[in-house]
Amino acid sequence: MERSNGPAGGRGGRPPTIRGVAERAGVSKSLVSLVLQGSPRVSDAKRQAVMDAIDELGYRPNAAARSLVARRTHTVGVLLNDMRNPWFVEVLDGLDSLLQAHGLRMLMADGRLDRRAGQDFARTFQELRVDGIVVVGTLPDTDGLAEVAERLPTVIAGNHEPRLPRVDIVANDDGRGARLATEHLLSLGHRRIAHIAGQGVVGELRRRGFEAALRAHGRAAGALVEQGDGTEEGGYRAAVRLLNASRGAERPTAVFAFNDISCVGALSAAQELGLSVPTDLSLVGYDNTYLARIRHLWLNSVNNASHEVGRRAARCLLDRMDRPDTPAAHQLVAPALEIRGSTAPPRG
Repeated sequence: MERSNGPAGGRGGRPPTIRGVAERAGVSKSLVSLVLQGSPRVSDAKRQAVMDAIDELGYRPNAAARSLVARRTHTVGVLLNDMRNPWFVEVLDGLDSLLQAHGLRMLMADGRLDRRAGQDFARTFQELRVDGIVVVGTLPDTDGLAEVAERLPTVIAGNHEPRLPRVDIVANDDGRGARLATEHLLSLGHRRIAHIAGQGVVGELRRRGFEAALRAHGRAAGALVEQGDGTEEGGYRAAVRLLNASRGAERPTAVFAFNDISCVGALSAAQELGLSVPTDLSLVGYDNTYLARIRHLWLNSVNNASHEVGRRAARCLLDRMDRPDTPAAHQLVAPALEIRGSTAPPRG
């Protein structure tokens, strides 16, 4: 007579359970769990009995149950400040390529949307039992991050703060990148160079790099800075203030923008004011996103190696998951200037 599957062996179309496997193999549920974890504490005979029962019943281990037993979910929480910024795409690509190779999946959250909804990302990620956290970009509220970093391996990618114990930082050398952009414009002969500034620590570092390059060439007195907010609209408004005809001879012949999105806004402002790029105005952006590579924009931009930043952040997280108590590291990735078609020597 054919042996019955037992009370939890799939009778009535129900999927087999770990209890059914245990009954079929004649062992306890805890021993089945040890077999599923690959524990060496199980005899060969009992391991084989469990494996035979699994094959007979067609049992498939439940991922959530396995996670509870192993205390791992094989997921990583990734918090972005604003998913609308195209710079994040390549960072995530570098991050995901290495995490996936190690069997980890990303769960993403948008910090801007979470703030609007009044959600606490720290509590949300902890409830999801993620194995680690990667914060990408600027995070306005760092209190929640400090709290979660005490419980989970945490890495910051693309920003230089906050400095917390056992939290690694991987970022671009923003000051150096800003100097590359400014020195390029100086080398073309520009003397009235303006900067559309960004916010946060990254914005401050890029502004300092811009000013340091002008100082090194004896042009500090001619530095023009307008505050932006990292958006296209903010770049447009800042450029209008800089390029307005009422400024007369003070109008800059070149603009270095905080990022590519701001640079696109500056390009729109120049076109509306009847200025040709690069004949009347040279433009340089930052981040080297796909926007800079669009053919009818074709912007010079500082390549901040975003894919490499993401890959290194993933490597730091993997290392910290293995060795959680190692001292925090701060890595800087070297930038490079990509020359396209938005700069030229000043007219006349």
